[in-house]
Amino acid sequence: MRRCLPLIAALLLPGAALAAASPVRSDDIARFWATYDAVRAEPDAERRVALVQQHYVDPGSPGLHALMQVRNYTAREYADAMRAWPRFWNSVRPLTTNARSASATLEQDLMAFRTLYPALRPATITYAVGVLRTGGTTLGDQVLIGAEMALGDERVDVSELPEPMRSRLRIFYDSRPGANNAQNNLHEYVHTQQRETTGNLAQYAVREGVAEYIAERISGKRPALPLYDYGPLHEAEIRTRFIAEMDGDDLNNWLYNSARNPFGVSDVGYYAGYRIAQEYMRRQADEKAGIARMIELDYADPKAVRAFIEASGWLQQR
Repeated sequence: MRRCLPLIAALLLPGAALAAASPVRSDDIARFWATYDAVRAEPDAERRVALVQQHYVDPGSPGLHALMQVRNYTAREYADAMRAWPRFWNSVRPLTTNARSASATLEQDLMAFRTLYPALRPATITYAVGVLRTGGTTLGDQVLIGAEMALGDERVDVSELPEPMRSRLRIFYDSRPGANNAQNNLHEYVHTQQRETTGNLAQYAVREGVAEYIAERISGKRPALPLYDYGPLHEAEIRTRFIAEMDGDDLNNWLYNSARNPFGVSDVGYYAGYRIAQEYMRRQADEKAGIARMIELDYADPKAVRAFIEASGWLQQR
């Protein structure tokens, strides 16, 4: 009878079926730390790589393998990082145990998401430890969370990391991403519903901005990053530069960058995309229909994205 109860609940509650199909998997984290301890005790470099492969990578979840594929992580890179940054790893270790508690609102958030967007498709969420190249990404219907980044806070020691990584991650960890994990989960979940893109700045920025907007709409939160303080104070400057560069494919000034750019703040493209989505939604009489149009936008089509931006009215604001 106990085995039947979850199925009965899923049948009775529409949102529960979606949540049941979207488990948070985090068993890779414990395997990482067991491997880390073994690597730290091993004097031979090649044996350290073998330990990572045998004890972390090979028995890893499909999500870990997807994370490694997307971010091009290798067993050797893990082994080298484990040896090079002991203060970092020791400081972040206790924080990575919080994957479950940091995702405590997921079922409720996904039910709210499905109410807002009834066509929501299930996705899985995997927390695994990477090598500091993502707090969250996706591959198909998999949300892939880098636990060493996403669950961090101001206690993380970045002193051993090379520049510009050290400065960028100091700002990131000081924003207490672990406390904002519900928004991060939702941002990446939105990406599993969107089409992929390769193209110009506008296409990437709008895709990220839509995910930011919807994640905030559901969670009531947005990242406590400098870009959200900088943006409202410099919006005219951001808009002018965005108009000049939006049709180009150079993302360096805008996305996935350090603060070494004309703004002096990283990832301002997220703000531009967020504001476009926000202004678009302010013009919609039907919120659900507007959300659906944003999610289902053909982000691979530059003309479709440009039409969406024009419909938002953000480019014309002064």
